Amino acid sequence: MGTPGSGRKRTPVKDRFSAEDEALSSIAREAEARLAAKRAARAEARDIRMRELERQQKEGVEDALSIRSLGSHRLDEKSDKQYAENYTRPSSRNSASATTPLSGNSSRRGSGDTSSLIDPDTSLSELRDIYDLKDQIQDVEGRYMQGLKELKESLSEVEEKYKKAMVSNAQLDNEKNNLIYQVDTLKDVIEEQEEQMAEFFRENEEKSKELERQKHMCSVLQHKMDELKEGLRQRDELIEALEKQKEYIGCLRNERDTLREELAGLKEAAKTGEKHGLVIIPDGTPNGDVHHEPVVGAITVVSQEAAQVLESAGEGPLDVRLRKLAGEKEELLSQVRKLKLQLEEEQQKCSRNDGVAGDPAGLQNGSDLQFIEMQRDANRQISEYKFKLSKAEQDITTLEQSINRLEGQVLRYKTAAENAEKVEDELKAEKRKLQRELRTALDKIEEMEMTNSHLAKRLEKMKANRTALLAQQ
Repeated sequence: MGTPGSGRKRTPVKDRFSAEDEALSSIAREAEARLAAKRAARAEARDIRMRELERQQKEGVEDALSIRSLGSHRLDEKSDKQYAENYTRPSSRNSASATTPLSGNSSRRGSGDTSSLIDPDTSLSELRDIYDLKDQIQDVEGRYMQGLKELKESLSEVEEKYKKAMVSNAQLDNEKNNLIYQVDTLKDVIEEQEEQMAEFFRENEEKSKELERQKHMCSVLQHKMDELKEGLRQRDELIEALEKQKEYIGCLRNERDTLREELAGLKEAAKTGEKHGLVIIPDGTPNGDVHHEPVVGAITVVSQEAAQVLESAGEGPLDVRLRKLAGEKEELLSQVRKLKLQLEEEQQKCSRNDGVAGDPAGLQNGSDLQFIEMQRDANRQISEYKFKLSKAEQDITTLEQSINRLEGQVLRYKTAAENAEKVEDELKAEKRKLQRELRTALDKIEEMEMTNSHLAKRLEKMKANRTALLAQQ
């Protein structure tokens, strides 16, 4: 519940949350757009890398095949050329030896020299050398083809491993992006929960301050209620005193009536005494004065007359008014006592004098009027006190209702604070869990990156070995 002048004016919760939801949704859309753009760029880069690798692979295979075909062609040409030279030379030498016998001794000598040059053993050794060279060339070609085949197989295996590594790297990249997006969303949720918790704490502080104010008001009202209870107690005492005063006034009236009757009897006796020449002197002076002062109290009463009496007492606190009324009461009682003394003196004068000049009934009538006026004032005061008492009781009931309502609000605020603390603990536990998952995901990503780098190094090494083999061949 809000009190006037409690501070800044809050915006409605619905409008604030709708604005925050719109801002968060716009941020999420922008993040998704950036993530989609990054994924598209990565996919395009992967396609480009794959095409480049395929092109390099095709070029490497074509270069190897061209080098192989060129080397085999050169070896075939060289072997054919050597074979042709070796087999054409003996025939030319034989033809020369066939033409030499037509000459003389010199020609025979020359023919003997040519026959020594054209030796069949040498030609056979040359043929054996040629065949040995061919066998060596075939062995070299077989070894080269075997090495090339093994190199192709290892290259295909490396390419498959590289493709798998690229696919796993892409999957890990996607998983990493998904985890980053989830972490961002969870951070947003945690920030929102923290803002809500801060708002709850602020509201709790404001409500606690308001509760302290209400408690202070309740303590003040409780003090007033205690004062009113004390006033009620004094009211009861005052009512008892007024009842005693009424009894006392009744006694005075009875004594007054008896005195009137005695005075009437004395008058008649005096008249009869005058007739017979006698004067009657009374033996004593009846007074009937009971020296009893009522207990003076001061506080509220329920009736209308008591309320009027309190209003006639003037303005100010109830204690001051009651003190004024008590003083007036004491003055009236003193006046009553004075009147009684005057009455006794007059009675004594009447008893001492033979002829009573004047009738003391007028004085008695005046004292009766004063008693009636005092009784009316007392009744009016009692009615006023009763009215104030009813009003005080209504105030007490309203204060008790407000106290009960505030206690209910305090209980609700306590339960809300406990629920907020539970939610905060749950959010903290979830945050720790997500941090652990994030750390494990980062560790996996680092491990995959290390594996990828190791595979890339192996691929580079195999490429270097292949280039070295091609250079040697």
